[in-house]
Amino acid sequence: MQITAIAYVDLLDWRRSIGEMYAAARADDDPERAWEAWRRRRDALFRDHPQSPLSDDAKAAFEGLDYFDYDSSMRLEVELVPHVGGRTEKLYVGNDGTVSLLPFARTNGLRSRLGGELTLYWIGGYGGGVFLPFLDATSGATTYPGGRYLLDSIKGADLGIASDGPTVLDFNFAYNPSCSYSERWVCPLAPVGNRLPEPVWAGEKSPL
Repeated sequence: MQITAIAYVDLLDWRRSIGEMYAAARADDDPERAWEAWRRRRDALFRDHPQSPLSDDAKAAFEGLDYFDYDSSMRLEVELVPHVGGRTEKLYVGNDGTVSLLPFARTNGLRSRLGGELTLYWIGGYGGGVFLPFLDATSGATTYPGGRYLLDSIKGADLGIASDGPTVLDFNFAYNPSCSYSERWVCPLAPVGNRLPEPVWAGEKSPL
C-alpha cells in the first residue's frame, strides 16, 4: 500500500512536470528556443525522475534522447474540421484496461506538405483529453514502428488547440510513447488510418 501511494505521488509530480514543460513551450514566442528548452527538460526527467520509462541501468548510461534537427517548416498551421460519425476505437493498455478513442476532428492543411491529413481523438473517461498519435513514412525505419505522439493532454503534452482560426501542429515536438523504451509499459499506438504517406523528418527518433 505504501509503495502504491509513493508511486502515485511520483506520477502526480511527473504529470505536473510535463504540464509545466509544455506551458513554458506555449509561452515562448521563439519556437526553436522553446523546443530546445523542452528537450533539455525531457532529458532531465528521463534521467532523474522515478516515473521515467527508463530502467535504472538505462538511466545510468543515458546521454539524452535522439532527435532530428529542428525544422521550422515542420511547424504547420491547420484548420480543424469536425469529424462526425466516426467509430470509437477501444485499445488495450495493460493494467489500466482499455481506453476509448473517439475521433472528433480532422486536420485540413497537412496534405500539401505531408501527403495526407490526421484525425484527432478524444480520450474517453472522466475529464477526457485530446490525443494525436501518428505514423509516417519514417515509422519502423528512423522512428519508432508503432508511431509517435504529438498531443496527449491527459499526460500534459499539449501545445494548444485553438477553438477558431488556424491551429499550430509542430512536429518537432513529436515524441515516442513510453512503451518504446520498456516492455513494462503498454501504450495506445497510432491507428493505421493515422498514417502520413510522406516522411516526418522532425521530432524524436527511435530509441537506441
